[in-house]
Amino acid sequence: MNSAARKLQLQTVVKSVLSLRPQGLGTPPSLKANVLQLLHAPSDTDHLDQLITTIKDACAEGREDQLMFELGRFSDEREQEIERLCNSNHQDFVSSVNQLLTVRKGTVDLTEEILKLNQSIQVSTEKLVEQKKALVDSRDVRQNIDEATQALRLCLEVLGLANRVGDLLRSKKHYAALRTLDELQNVHLKEVMQYDVAEMIRKSVPAMQGMVKEAVMTDLNSWLYRIRESSVLLGQVAFDQTELRRRRQKERIEKSPYLRKFSSMAVDSSRLKFPDIGSFKLNSAIELVLDEREEFDVLNNENVKIDFTPLFECLHIHEALGERDEFRVTYANVRRQQKELLMSGPLNFTNEDISGLNRLLEDIAGFAIVERATMRKTMSFRSAVDVDKLWDSMCKKAINTISPALETITEADNLLKVKNVLALFIQTVDSWGYSVESLDQFLLALFERYSERLKKEFSIDFKEIVTNDDYMPMPINTSEEYDNVVNVSWYKPEREREELEFPIVLPFSQMYPLCCIDIRNFLNKYYFFSDEYFTHQNAIDEELKSSLDELLCDVVCTSLVERLNSKYLGQIVQILINLEQFEYACRELEVLLVEARQSNHGGEISLKATERFRAEKKTAEKRIFELVNSKIDDLVETAEYNWMATTKRGEPSEYLQQMTLFLGNIMSSTLLGLPKDIKGLIYFDALSHIATSILGLPLSDSVKKMNKNAVADLDLDARYLQGFVAGLDEPLLLQIFEELRQTIDLLQSDNTDEFYSIDTRMKKYSNVNPLTGPVLLEKLISGTAKTGLARFR
Repeated sequence: MNSAARKLQLQTVVKSVLSLRPQGLGTPPSLKANVLQLLHAPSDTDHLDQLITTIKDACAEGREDQLMFELGRFSDEREQEIERLCNSNHQDFVSSVNQLLTVRKGTVDLTEEILKLNQSIQVSTEKLVEQKKALVDSRDVRQNIDEATQALRLCLEVLGLANRVGDLLRSKKHYAALRTLDELQNVHLKEVMQYDVAEMIRKSVPAMQGMVKEAVMTDLNSWLYRIRESSVLLGQVAFDQTELRRRRQKERIEKSPYLRKFSSMAVDSSRLKFPDIGSFKLNSAIELVLDEREEFDVLNNENVKIDFTPLFECLHIHEALGERDEFRVTYANVRRQQKELLMSGPLNFTNEDISGLNRLLEDIAGFAIVERATMRKTMSFRSAVDVDKLWDSMCKKAINTISPALETITEADNLLKVKNVLALFIQTVDSWGYSVESLDQFLLALFERYSERLKKEFSIDFKEIVTNDDYMPMPINTSEEYDNVVNVSWYKPEREREELEFPIVLPFSQMYPLCCIDIRNFLNKYYFFSDEYFTHQNAIDEELKSSLDELLCDVVCTSLVERLNSKYLGQIVQILINLEQFEYACRELEVLLVEARQSNHGGEISLKATERFRAEKKTAEKRIFELVNSKIDDLVETAEYNWMATTKRGEPSEYLQQMTLFLGNIMSSTLLGLPKDIKGLIYFDALSHIATSILGLPLSDSVKKMNKNAVADLDLDARYLQGFVAGLDEPLLLQIFEELRQTIDLLQSDNTDEFYSIDTRMKKYSNVNPLTGPVLLEKLISGTAKTGLARFR
């Protein structure tokens, strides 16, 4: 049978089966669908496959009878259709019947095959069902195993992460441990929350976070202890670096004429040292720009290495835990406690050792540098207000600690060492942006203490110099000695150095150059205080002027004046010469102080000592006059005049010869070093006193009368004295004897009545005292009337 006939046969069988179903029993949708597929199969093979499938489904559902009914009904319908067709065309019908019979026979055969196949399929299906059931059971078991395995794996991962936290803590990987806890809590625990172990681990997470925080705080405390121990070394390195910057700045100033013009340098012959001015000081804008190329990290070098990693890690962990503010407060408290430990004990100084101050300031500087570095390296962790407040507290306590210790330092040089250490400390912390106002005020107080020590020390030196002086002109044997003395003294030689022939004698005594040396040292020591750093320059200028005045007036000048009570004319003369030299030195000092002035205040400087020395020169002059006049009085007291002499003497009186010898000697020796004008005053005063004393001899109450011989002797002495004065080559000095000369001329006149005529007296006797002239004339008239002997000692 060809494929088309078989297909038609199968279709006929299927339709017949579908039509032959019991009345009232509907064909299940699945069976109808199978029958339709069977009818529309494209080939015999497919037709057979569909038929097998339909039979299999009918057997599986227990509808074999229904299938047979459908197939039979379909066959009946086909036979009826064939019969109708045969009625119209018998031949064809017969042919078709034959074909139908053939098909029917094939259908019966096929039905038998289907039944056999159905039976075989039923047996296979039962085995398949058993196998499928076994497969389903095995899949459930396997799924359970897989789920258990997955749960176990997740739990093991959670436990592994929990254990890893401990391992990370032991290896100091605190942040990694915290991140592991975060991952454990937010990721892995959520996957196993249905298990009891997850709940246990979840409850232990805060405790493990506490372990992380405790571990990182332990490391931080260790770090804080280390930096506390290394603060001194850090301060030393910072001090050394500041000192290097000082040296570099000085080298720049020495190499640059422009900087050297406005910066610190030594004065030439005055040997005073001017301090730095503000524009080019350390930490100024110019210095910082010039020093940019010199890179040096105080916190990280071959001597000191400050690693902020523990702090950063601790801060990072507290931020992750949401406890940044609490940690900031805790850290601030710890640093305050460490600050208190810096100055927990008393500070002891001696004149020989101030190393305790170095260590204290180095420690404070190291502490402050770490604080400032912490503020700069962390964002809003250490605020500038907190750091500055801590710094102000440290400064206050440091000052309170240092001040009592300074009481034990009695030497100005050691106070200067203290200042230099403080200045280095101030410049170091100033470069880190700290306020140094309170330290500047402390330096001002230290300067006042330093000034008092200086005055006390130099007062002792000046008194010793004045006391041990020999008050003799200073001999100079060589040109080297001369140069040394002239260089240290304020002295203006009368002759050029090339004109001098050594040995020579300088007018002042040895005390003057020694005092000049001390004065220069005194000035230098004041200005040394402003070296490198001192902001109160005006205080130095004012205090120096005041202190210098005090020393010169109350010590030097007063000491010299006290010695004016001496009866040795040479000593008084030397004191006068020294006073004049000191007056000149004071004038030079006034100019020098203006040039050396550190503040910007203009104007001249006037020392009270200048006027004091000038005034005491007058005192010394008066004392010289007193001594000279006293000697003159002693000599005049030895004068022997016979006011009623019977003969005239042939030579001047002995006392007058000794007097002129005395004046000549002191003028050529004792008074030789005095300035010419002072010597002239002394001559004038002495000669005036002599003239007055000689004139006072006949006016004495003990002389009642005198004669012409006595007047002649008096005239002889007056002319001798005038001759001595004429030899001095000072014409003005001769005017001193005008009264004496005219009085003697009046007594020797033959017409004494001329004195009583005003016109004549004004022409010839204008210098004669109108009161004493008549007294002498009266005594002369009395003596001329009666010869007598008068003697006056």
